[in-house]
Amino acid sequence: MFRRGVSSCLKYLEAVPWTEEEEEKLRSLFTRFKFDEATSRDMLARLHSQQSTDTLQNLARHLVSSITTCSDANARNELKSLVKGLLCKSSVYEKEQPDINKEDFYAVCQSCMSVLHNLFEEASDAIPHERMTKKEMGKPLIARISKQVDNINFLLEILLDRQMAEEFVDLWVNQGNLLKLHERASPMVRYELSRVSAILFIAMGTRKLHCCSEARSGLLQAWFGPMLLDFGWLQRCRKGLDMKALEEAMGQTLLTLPLKQQYVLFMEWFRCFSRNGSECPNLSKAFQIWWRRSFLRGSETHAVES
Repeated sequence: MFRRGVSSCLKYLEAVPWTEEEEEKLRSLFTRFKFDEATSRDMLARLHSQQSTDTLQNLARHLVSSITTCSDANARNELKSLVKGLLCKSSVYEKEQPDINKEDFYAVCQSCMSVLHNLFEEASDAIPHERMTKKEMGKPLIARISKQVDNINFLLEILLDRQMAEEFVDLWVNQGNLLKLHERASPMVRYELSRVSAILFIAMGTRKLHCCSEARSGLLQAWFGPMLLDFGWLQRCRKGLDMKALEEAMGQTLLTLPLKQQYVLFMEWFRCFSRNGSECPNLSKAFQIWWRRSFLRGSETHAVES
């Protein structure tokens, strides 16, 4: 009678949906007690996946790759939120998730950057119209560029959360062709590239991204100038970007460089700010810190030594 009662309860539980609390209780139950295979087989199939870590990693790549090629904007945004919530370490599912394959994510990043490069070639009329597909020509260029930047930032945010974004800095620094295309592109599209730089500056300035001096220097030498040019457009088209946080982070990132390099970049900022005012980031606070470290404290140290 007891066995039949247990079997009846298990059959009922197998047939109905579970809350997460109920699922945890069932997991605990099956670790403490043994039931005959016929009774427990279907329950265990719901509680334990037979997928290998490699399969789960491939699935993660497939999911992010599918999102970056999704054509419906609303669905893409919904899926980004879903997948980022599952893959980020801050997720409630952190204890159960496997490590993601960094190479897979960087492969998707490279694919998005290749598409972005082609779009900027199109923006500068470097691609003949006959080489474009009907599908490509049917959508506004600005929307297609914005989509790819959103994709790159989506991947970058996951890499940052996983502390895997150091190589992305090198990847972004080495986009020499994109930098050249940025110079030729209209301000209303070129600022999209600075949205990627903004995420990196904020991550560095808030200590979430730790890179060697060469990487930080390379990033600022390559993308600091474009950021100064694009800042006004970023203010008008923020797309969720915290401009105050960006200004603060840019200054903090600059201050991590050797003082001689800081001098060159702060002078570039000073000239830009004197011409363009609020169209340029306000790095006055960081400039004051640089001035004090370069001259006032330096003179005090020299006086003590002499």
